[in-house]
Parts: sequence; structure tokens; C-alpha cells
Amino acid sequence: METRRNSTTNVVGFTLLPSELIHYIILRLALPDIFHLKSVNKYTTSIISDQDFSRQYNIHSSSSTWLFVYKKRWHRDPVVVHGYTRSSERWFKVMVGDILKPVIPPGEDLYFLTACGNFFLFALNCSREVISVNHVTKNVKRIPHSPLGPRGTSSWRRSGIKLLVGSNGPSQFRFLFAEIVDGNPTLFEYDSWTNKWKSTMAKENNMDSSCVDNKKDESCIFLSASNGPRRSIVISVGNDTNGPVVLRPVFSGDLEDGELAVGFSWGSVINRLHIYGDGRMLIVRSGPDSLDDVNRGIRVVKGVELWGLSPNGRQWAFVSNIPNGLIEDIKKPYGVMMGCLEEREGTIRAILMSNFDGIWDIIWLSFDVEKKEWAWVPLPEFKMEGSNMAGVTFSSGLTIS
Repeated sequence: METRRNSTTNVVGFTLLPSELIHYIILRLALPDIFHLKSVNKYTTSIISDQDFSRQYNIHSSSSTWLFVYKKRWHRDPVVVHGYTRSSERWFKVMVGDILKPVIPPGEDLYFLTACGNFFLFALNCSREVISVNHVTKNVKRIPHSPLGPRGTSSWRRSGIKLLVGSNGPSQFRFLFAEIVDGNPTLFEYDSWTNKWKSTMAKENNMDSSCVDNKKDESCIFLSASNGPRRSIVISVGNDTNGPVVLRPVFSGDLEDGELAVGFSWGSVINRLHIYGDGRMLIVRSGPDSLDDVNRGIRVVKGVELWGLSPNGRQWAFVSNIPNGLIEDIKKPYGVMMGCLEEREGTIRAILMSNFDGIWDIIWLSFDVEKKEWAWVPLPEFKMEGSNMAGVTFSSGLTIS
């Protein structure tokens, strides 16, 4: 009772502030806090429900970045996606279990593929389907099988998929992925507006320039179709009428670390992890700190390098490496590591998720392309002991509607 009285008093005191200040404060809240505030006071509800405020908030929120993590213990656990944005100091729970319950059969194994705006994309391992969830409008949509047919969760590569919102309005989305089909790099695209797929064989890059020349063009995206120790296949997709283009960048860097892991690293012998995304490549170099670490299969991060596509798309070009001082800050023992990478609005963001003795640790790194500066984003404590990692992704800002 005392807690409820204090909460009511705080809300009443908040509403006594000047209206301009209230508007300013609410505008900078994370969306879950806004929804909570909307339900406790009529005055704040009237502000949040105003169309001009919603429009202003959506514009302000579009430049923010969210990190979403899906963890689970058992298939029967409720589906909860945890989210964090730098405008807050805590993790939020996005409860999507009740939204999914009518369409997900008991015992189904879900994997969190990616997110954009208010949309989450899940892959269903048993039924081999993909579904979208709008956690604001609470709409669920079964996506028809692509021309490649039903696919299990292991078929999806994070660096080869992209979810885009807004081409036909915030309530619609496009889902793209790249694959090698009969030796040909191919783009597959689903449009929720038409509820149809189309597939396009990418053309070879026969010119010395492409949309790689203008990396600031947000309309140009890059999907990884294949990655090997020395050669990669990337599909470049722009707004021009020429269609998707094949880029075949070659890596000429050092390969003395032994075996290569792409996207997910495990075992004591794999000391070089490559993480791809948006035409970028992060190389995480690791190794044991002592003989005891060798015997126990424990490694620590020794260095992190960022590479990008050359202007003509034919080489992986070195961009920057993380300063040694920052390496010391993020240096922790691990046995397993995975990661994801994205670039948006001039900032490259990477997540390194590592596991040591059943305990997960999350490292958020960012690189300002123009300033050529690295930063480490400390995260609030996130308890994952005993849980399975079932998906991690960055996303653009959430919107009120």
C-alpha cells in the first residue's frame, strides 16, 4: 500500500511540472516506459495519444538503436525478448508469448532471427516456417515458404538476411535473404504488402564501381551469400533498376591463427572468429593466457579488427583495430563465442556474446566511421545462467504505432 501511495504521489508531482518540460521528458523515454506511463495517468495519456506527439516521438526514436536478446531454458518456457537501448539504464521485457500462443503449436522450437522497428522475425524449427510479430499492434503473420521451400533454423545465416520496414508504411515490411542456388548467388525478397516472394539471380560486378563507393547511401544493403577463409560472396542491393550485383571480395590478410570460425566459435583450437554484416567483417583474434587455459579450453580476446569492402567490391580492406586499452576492458575468459554486426547512420555496431562455465557475457562495441573512434557500451547485468542463446540482433528504434 505504501509503495502504491508513493507511486501515485510521484505521478501527481510529475504532472505539476511545466507542460513543455513534461513533453521533453516523455519524448526521451524508451517505448516500454511510455506505455507504462500511458496507463497510470489521464494527463500523460492525453499527451502520448496526441498525433503530433506520436509523430515527433517516432522521428526522434528512429535514430535510436535497440539490442534484442532471446534466451530460453525449455521449449515450453514463455517467449520473452529482452531489449536494451542506451536511453535507458535497464533491460526491458517484451512479452510476446501471449501474442504467439494462438499460432504456435505446443513444443515448437523458436529461434529469433532479426528485428526492425516494431517487427520481430522468428524461425520455427519443427514446422520450418517463419513468422513475423508486431509487438505493438500484437499482430502475427505467417510468411509463406520461400521459393526454396521449408527451412529449419540452421539454414538461416544472420549476415545473409535483412528486415526492412517503411517502404509501404510502418505497418509493412520486406524480408530479404541471399543464397547460392545451383552455383548462382540469388536474392530472395518477401513483401508483406503483396504477401509474395520474388527471386532474382544477381549479376556479376563487371564495372570498377558500385554502390560500395557510397557507403553513406542507406538504401544500399549488402547480404553475405558465402564466406570462406580467403573469398566471400556478397550481394549488393540498391534502389537502381539494374538489380542485385555480385561482389566477390578477397581477403589478403594474415591467416596464421589456424582454423577459422564464421559467426560462432567453439573449441580450444579455433582462435579466429569472423563476423559479417552490412558489407563489413569483424575479425576477433583469441588465445589462451596460460598453459592451464590451454588444458581447460579457455580463451580470451587478444585483438579485434574491422574490415570493409573496397570501393570496387573486389577486396576486403582493413579499416581499424580496437586499441589495446579497450581490449583490456573487454578481456574475459570464454569457451564459446558468437556475434552479430550492423552498420547504420555512420556507426558500426557489434555484439560479442561469450559463454564461460554456463554463464553468458555480452559485449557491445561501436565504431564511428567518420571520427574513426571505438567505444565500448557497458550493459546492465543480464542474467542468463542456465539459459540457451536463441537469437540476438540490433534493431532500429521502436515507434508508438
